[in-house]
Amino acid sequence: MTTHVTAGLRGARAWITGRPWLTDIALGGGLTVFDVVTLLGRTPTPSAAGLALWGLQTVPLFWRRRRPRLVLAAMTVGFVLFAVIDPVPGKTPGPYFLIFAVFALARCAPATVSVPGTLLSLAAAVTADLLSGRSGPLRLDSLEPTTATAFVAFLSVAWLLGYGARRIDLGTRRLRDLNDRLRAQQEINARQAVVTERARIARDLHDVVAHHVSAIAVQARSAEDVLQDDPRLALQGVTRIAETADVALVEMRRILGLLAAQREDPGPEPSLRHVDRLFDATEATGCRVAATLGPSIDAVPSAVQVSAYRILQEALTNVIKHAGPTDVQVALRAADAALTVEVENGPAAAVHRPVPGSGRGLMGVRERVLAFGGALEAGPRPDGGWRVHATLPFQGAR
Repeated sequence: MTTHVTAGLRGARAWITGRPWLTDIALGGGLTVFDVVTLLGRTPTPSAAGLALWGLQTVPLFWRRRRPRLVLAAMTVGFVLFAVIDPVPGKTPGPYFLIFAVFALARCAPATVSVPGTLLSLAAAVTADLLSGRSGPLRLDSLEPTTATAFVAFLSVAWLLGYGARRIDLGTRRLRDLNDRLRAQQEINARQAVVTERARIARDLHDVVAHHVSAIAVQARSAEDVLQDDPRLALQGVTRIAETADVALVEMRRILGLLAAQREDPGPEPSLRHVDRLFDATEATGCRVAATLGPSIDAVPSAVQVSAYRILQEALTNVIKHAGPTDVQVALRAADAALTVEVENGPAAAVHRPVPGSGRGLMGVRERVLAFGGALEAGPRPDGGWRVHATLPFQGAR
């Protein structure tokens, strides 16, 4: 029961908070009705003009949020008229009505506007109150300091409260704006992270598929060439095709497993400890690989190792696709906080039929190198072969 009541109160509060004009109507209308009713209880009954002037002092509160300066001016004029005309003998408005207008002005307008407005209203109200009902000249010893002090105290407190509420509102609005900007920036960062991750996975898929499918294509053609003359050698080629396809499927499952929201361990990331797999797959196509591995490459950060592995994979894939069975020299060296990947191959074999490519592989290699602020050189050798030289700095990389 208590929970339902609390929820109902919260809902009602939220509904009212979203409609501030209801508060203004309740305040202005409530004060006007209350003041007029209390004035009707006086004896003798005040005149209609007195009732109208008394009630009109609070009516402007209906617009206190939308027109705070006009509201304070109108209420000040109403107070002065009531004090000067004195339609209800013995009835003095006092500062109690004006505090609502001063509070509204200090909360809704900047201090450069609310301070002069409050001071003008205070001066007019105090002067009208002190001068009202006096038939003779005003003397210093006839002033009523209590009245002036009350006006100053009440209006000053009202202004301070309104100014404080304005500061809180502005601070809350700034925090809300900052929160909205932060949320928007987080969404942008999240989308960018997704795009970056998709691009990385796309590059990995390209490297895996291009490497293994190129090897399968070369092996299939070799098996086709020797099928009639040496079936046993052709059978070995078919076996290598199956093994290469199995390795490709394993790597593709690992990469695609990264896309699943709930996934089992997709297996370790490729590293330079696994380069023998690339060499074996390349040699299976008839290439002759000579590798030189530096002694400190295992100390290279894992992120750099993954990119170096993919760069090496793409370079060997291009050898298989464009040169076929040829000599390949591979060098991996780590020195001066940088890893160097170098792949050189001899001229294309005379009987080799090149596999067409899209050119995206070299673009992916360049992106991986630039991601670490490295340098890439790729181009033909004088003897008709090809050379790829990539440098990956790993200062601060993980």
